[in-house]
Amino acid sequence: MDERANERLLAPPVTIPDMFSGIEHFAIASPNPKGLADWYVKNLEFTQVWEYGGNYFVEAKNGVMIEIIPSEGDFGSPTMKTPGMRHIAISVDDFDAGLAQLKTQGVRFAGEPYETLGNRLVFFHDADGNLVHLIKRAKPMPRAGA
Repeated sequence: MDERANERLLAPPVTIPDMFSGIEHFAIASPNPKGLADWYVKNLEFTQVWEYGGNYFVEAKNGVMIEIIPSEGDFGSPTMKTPGMRHIAISVDDFDAGLAQLKTQGVRFAGEPYETLGNRLVFFHDADGNLVHLIKRAKPMPRAGA
């Protein structure tokens, strides 16, 4: 490789300022996409906003969406620290009320509620066994530009 080609590979990428505005959605592959979409609607007050070809988009009140797509193959055996996505954090204004509602709905919990750094959390599983957690922060997360 010539020296100029090597310099191009090592140069920082050129981007347009403010080109990337944030996460529009992320996807979960499910053996039952409609059932999982319905679970998020029923249990976490998401709204189903679009469906096409067996794919379902559900939206949280803050505008973040999950695309639920048909899966292929078998589930792996991820743990809390294996590589890859591990959990979805759901914010709540009233932790005790949110916890009580999830219990009433028969949600399967992965442990007991706990507190860390003033934040209240509890982990649970969605209909496919994906790890989700409820969180009430003592103070908002730091934000870029704030």
